[in-house]
Amino acid sequence: MKAVGLRQYLPIDDPAALLDLTLPDPAPPTGSDLLVRIQAVSVNPVDTKQRAPRPAQEDPPRILGYDAAGTVEAVGPDVVAFVPGDEVYYAGDVTRPGSNAQWHLVDERLVGRKPTTLDFADAAALPLTTLTAWELLFQRMPLQFDDRRHADQVLLVIGGAGGVGSIAIQLARHAGFTVVATASRASSVQWCRQMGAHHVVDHHQPLPPQLQALGIAQVQVALNLADTDRYWDVLGELLAPQGHVGLIVEPRDALRIGDPYKAKCIGIHWEFMFARAKFRTADMIEQHRILNRVASLVDAGELRSTRSTHLGLINAANLREAHRQLESGGTVGKLVLAGW
Repeated sequence: MKAVGLRQYLPIDDPAALLDLTLPDPAPPTGSDLLVRIQAVSVNPVDTKQRAPRPAQEDPPRILGYDAAGTVEAVGPDVVAFVPGDEVYYAGDVTRPGSNAQWHLVDERLVGRKPTTLDFADAAALPLTTLTAWELLFQRMPLQFDDRRHADQVLLVIGGAGGVGSIAIQLARHAGFTVVATASRASSVQWCRQMGAHHVVDHHQPLPPQLQALGIAQVQVALNLADTDRYWDVLGELLAPQGHVGLIVEPRDALRIGDPYKAKCIGIHWEFMFARAKFRTADMIEQHRILNRVASLVDAGELRSTRSTHLGLINAANLREAHRQLESGGTVGKLVLAGW
């Protein structure tokens, strides 16, 4: 099968950072695994972090890639939810070979049925970031997707134009929040508004006066999807007593737990989308359920794909370009590739 992988961990401008490979086809699926024919993938910051330069060698080559959409080719003997021919989408498992290959083995508990109204490329944009945002908002935090009691509350999304921010805006708006997103460039501001943000403020400028100008003195929920350290103090100021902050980026320094977080009883919530698969938790099936629910919402027209850019076929050159764009820090939405 065709695949894209690495033998060394190199800067992305090195042609050997990602290589076109021909590898043996996977073994038939066992247990609860599906064998999926990959039709499209998208690229996330985790891909670039996994590929980041370091002194290590991989033999056999390492295959990256997590977001995927494709067709089930075969099923293991314990599979109960899928049959060959089903169209699926998923974000996979960071502890196993990735999806940048023509065929991929994945546990069915991590897989959802692809939205019928999306093509494979638009579907591949969604899984990892959607699971991250959904788990953070509605499983790590004590919030409810269908609870209209959020209607008088404000949710701040720092990094609104990124992959997680793009879907978090949509989910939070659907849940009834007044959604304020941060962005700085004209293109990213426009993107946040397209995703459904009620207001967009500039994260290069102090946040409190911009919120005050909107008549917002405090926020009940904040998602810091960009820089945990940089926004730690200002979010402690902005968050309401008994509010909640969600984090996905590792801090560079130990967090200064204390006032005002302690005084306000602010809930601090971490999200790592791969935790369930990595630790084989008893509730792995939750990702299957979330992806199925999201597919229904997409097909009902209540959520939309966050794909912003289609970079062409799945090959090393195009994946290197996707990594380069992500590492530049200037992307909006999700980058996708489709076909071989």
